[in-house]
Amino acid sequence: MANDQSYGEGIEFTAEIPEEFERVLTPEAVAFVAKLARLATDRNHELLQARQERQRRIDEGELPDFLPETEEIRESEWTVAPYPEDIADRRVEITGPPDRKMLINALNSGASSYMTDFEDANCPTFRNMLDSQRNLMDAIDETITFDDPKTGRKYELAGRLTELANLMPRPRGWHLFEEHMLVDGKAVPGGVFDFGLYFFHNAKKLLDLGSGPYFYLPKMESHKEARLWNDIFVAAQDELGIPQGTIKATVLIETILATFEMNEILWELREHSAGLNCGRWDYIFSYIKKLRNHDLILPDRAEITMTVPFMRAYSLLTIKTCHRRGTFAMGGMAAQIPVKGDKEQNEKAYAAVYADKEREAKDGHDGTWVAHPGMVATAKEAFDKYMPQPNQIDKQLPDVNPTAEDLLRAPEGHITEKGFRNNISVGIQYMAAWLAGRGAVPVFNLMEDAATAEISRAQVWQWIHHPQGILEDGTEVNEELFDRVMEEELDRIKNEIVGPERFEQDEFEKAAELFSELSKRDEFEEFLTLPGYELIK
Repeated sequence: MANDQSYGEGIEFTAEIPEEFERVLTPEAVAFVAKLARLATDRNHELLQARQERQRRIDEGELPDFLPETEEIRESEWTVAPYPEDIADRRVEITGPPDRKMLINALNSGASSYMTDFEDANCPTFRNMLDSQRNLMDAIDETITFDDPKTGRKYELAGRLTELANLMPRPRGWHLFEEHMLVDGKAVPGGVFDFGLYFFHNAKKLLDLGSGPYFYLPKMESHKEARLWNDIFVAAQDELGIPQGTIKATVLIETILATFEMNEILWELREHSAGLNCGRWDYIFSYIKKLRNHDLILPDRAEITMTVPFMRAYSLLTIKTCHRRGTFAMGGMAAQIPVKGDKEQNEKAYAAVYADKEREAKDGHDGTWVAHPGMVATAKEAFDKYMPQPNQIDKQLPDVNPTAEDLLRAPEGHITEKGFRNNISVGIQYMAAWLAGRGAVPVFNLMEDAATAEISRAQVWQWIHHPQGILEDGTEVNEELFDRVMEEELDRIKNEIVGPERFEQDEFEKAAELFSELSKRDEFEEFLTLPGYELIK
């Protein structure tokens, strides 16, 4: 199937469509996506413009705070619609991209749900996005298999889909567009493309299985962005004749601005809400990005744990808000992965996951995330101990009342050469893999995605551009230091970490060039995936 196929008035594809994706981009599915795009695209651009206007005010000195105009929503008593029984217990959710092998492993992992990631853990080449849709269709049809060409091993589902993890796809955020599909001359919002195709092909099948169309929604900065998603849900359900409220969506609170609008976001999605999630890595990135002109300098990433005051305030406020509104408060990602061949490091990884999940369960979270199937049992053990019931939504936190100052206070800590080097190395390693088409990458025994790369380059940018960017030994962080360290880290990556062959294959030099440009330019780039997309689309 090629570009000359007519999909209808105003619909155009700018790339060749391989024949194997014919059943993904059927005329009916494409028309459905186009209808949603016509509802959403212009409003999406207006919301992105509102983000820029808000950023301008913050740059000029305004600090985020709770909105006076929505005080009644925060103060009044209401709850979201009831959750479906099959997602009552979400104690361990696994995350990763919808590639075939990962999809099978995640469904078989013993996790409650699989947050199937079209966004941060997926490189958005057109082929990847279509292949992801096909893989999910095959999984829901229970026909998915994978023959690993490297090992000869065959992967298949361990049982009926209803016995495995629930699927919860995460479409792309509002800032990303699918530039290979135009409707009325405008690129379709990436999230609309991802949601629309998945919902069209699979919603009724999932309902027939006794499940439903469940989603995660990323990167929102305001309740008005949640309102647009809700309008899309209403239109999609009407178009397919599915009862309103069938869709359930969990919103990632992964921007500093969304923290101040959690009640409002739940209110906008109240018929379709499945709660909120603490997207910790993007949250740290958002803190740096939004407050970049303020003297709020963060220490090494390794020191910004969930126990530092501003992160703990955010986590507890999420729990309080969700439980007050009768819905789930999901914990954050444990990025650790099993370490083969190193017993000591392996034991440390498992211990770190258990401690993180123990804290979340004791605080009142209703479930959590892991990045690797090998960590599911450890996370489950912690939640089983402190949450023997399916969830703890009935656990209220009346004494948790963080102020705006609590949510914005920068933690004390150190800026070290080790942290500076780690940011440069992790950022370049991830971006090289991303440019090569891979969105989830193991780096230094952690599963990294776009969020950790964003923190890495944002911290480097912040330390270079602020007078307080001084290492603990007194060394000033400047462009000269950056250039020297980057060359040293590139040499180490080539000769000690990946080897010369993969160094050339994954285009590390191109990744380093982009990382350098984003770190040193005066204007802060909103998302590294925006200029990155221009290199891979």
